[in-house]
Amino acid sequence: MRKAFGFAVVAAAFVAVGVVPPAAADVASVVAATYSGLSVSPPSVDSIDICHGFGCKYRDELGLTAADRATLAKLLAPGKASAAAERRAIGAAGAWFDRRMGPVAGTTGHVARANRYYMFDKRQMDCVDSSRNTTSLLLVLEQLKLLRHHDVAEPVARGYLIDGRPPHVTAVLVEKATGTEWSVDSWTRSYGQAPEIMQLSQWKTLD
Repeated sequence: MRKAFGFAVVAAAFVAVGVVPPAAADVASVVAATYSGLSVSPPSVDSIDICHGFGCKYRDELGLTAADRATLAKLLAPGKASAAAERRAIGAAGAWFDRRMGPVAGTTGHVARANRYYMFDKRQMDCVDSSRNTTSLLLVLEQLKLLRHHDVAEPVARGYLIDGRPPHVTAVLVEKATGTEWSVDSWTRSYGQAPEIMQLSQWKTLD
């Protein structure tokens, strides 16, 4: 019963935020799909609302300083070379972002793949939290004009229990030159690690 309840909470969160496939969404539609169902303010170059505690139950505002923006620019600089290089740079920025927000949100030491056993622990993040936080970072990178090879798309879900798999959601990028969709999944990583980045088509086949 507890297992079913935990999955139901995540599945309900997917419905609430209107997760859909990334169909060349513009920034406005990405923001609407990502934040409106959770009543979370979209990110800006000055601040990001951090979600944690499962289903964005808790939120903390992370102020971004000039030094933070300079760090992000430095981390993304190697990404100018190619789309693959930019994805590696995004991974490095994701690891930095996790360490940067940890002391603010109280999520230092969060575990990878936090499941139903952690759902009442405000220090942990489920995939709804992590996908929203990662999408926020990606949108800030876009606002700072640090993304040259990718656009930010709406989060995408898999599972829904219909096919026997637990529901899971990820942040998504679309490669400009090819249209290839890439998952940027920080839920599968522990504190301070780079998000797992792979083609979305592959991500959809995983458990």
